[in-house]
Amino acid sequence: MNDPERTGAAEASPLWPPARWGKHWGLRRLADSDGFFSMVAIDQRPPIVELVAKARGIGAQAVCFDDIVRAKALLAEGLAPHASALLVDPNFGLPAATPHLSPARGLVVTLEEHRYDDRPDGRRSMPIPDWSVAQIRRLGADAVKLLAWYRPDAGEAVRAHQQAFVRQVGEECRRHDIPFIFELLVHPFAAAASGAPEYREDPAKQARLVLDSVRTFADPAYGIDLFKLESPLPMAQLPAPDAPGATAAQALFDEMGAACAGTPWVMLSAGASMASFEHAIGYACRAGASGFLAGRAVWWEALSAFPDGDAVRRRLQTESLPYLQRLQALARRLGRPWRAGVDFGAVVREGDVCRERSAGA
Repeated sequence: MNDPERTGAAEASPLWPPARWGKHWGLRRLADSDGFFSMVAIDQRPPIVELVAKARGIGAQAVCFDDIVRAKALLAEGLAPHASALLVDPNFGLPAATPHLSPARGLVVTLEEHRYDDRPDGRRSMPIPDWSVAQIRRLGADAVKLLAWYRPDAGEAVRAHQQAFVRQVGEECRRHDIPFIFELLVHPFAAAASGAPEYREDPAKQARLVLDSVRTFADPAYGIDLFKLESPLPMAQLPAPDAPGATAAQALFDEMGAACAGTPWVMLSAGASMASFEHAIGYACRAGASGFLAGRAVWWEALSAFPDGDAVRRRLQTESLPYLQRLQALARRLGRPWRAGVDFGAVVREGDVCRERSAGA
């Protein structure tokens, strides 16, 4: 087990020549002053559409743009001031959140389309139409987030497609010197899908598939700066830290931390319950995680009061915010802080910095 008291902060390599200054500065914007990530995601699309449809008593296809934006605006208003960064999608979340964004907090924008190509031998991801890393950089965001579905036992062509897609995004993030946050999710094969709502954790997933997927993308060729990872075990099955089975569960989280090969990582919530995600955060931080990037575990119950905006605001303040603060305290107590390895010790004369930056442009 990684022990933050012994190992200290998760530090990047010294930054000279400063070719990756933008990446380091972006990650610094996403963490708090002590190097912990407590980021909130409101980039979800199908789950919020389903929630609004249920609240309105209509089909998902009948949900209007304004309702989705209003729901996300309520979440941004209530939670953005208290998170180290906010993750939004461009089509709904960005216009909803912008009035509530603080210049003192980070902004992450998602790249992937929520629709995907589901085949019998695997799932292919794709970018949002008319959207790119360059556009995310130009709008002033601090990082790019990409979710890619993956299974090591998927068909060869599917795996090749997913790997090429992630590698291309990594190359574009390097070109534009912006952090690349990679969300990695194992999924059931189409023929074995349980019928559970999409973007929920697969209750039948195997730890080995999760761990082997992390090892695949820990290769530096993919250019990932921060992993957003799921639990190696279904979160509903995670024992409390002092319960039977906790040692075996911790060993899997430790293996996942080691599989990141030095790349910092945070936990995702995947629609888990508050209690289950809190257990997962504890295991992850003991294994070296630097915090979390969570959505529904934080705000789902509060948003269930939609379309009553006052009720949503009240529940965000009385339920979601105390929970978020509890997760932040847990990450600080058990996690490993991230530090940018910036070192200008090699700068010895006027012009050194400008020459290096010009050469890398």
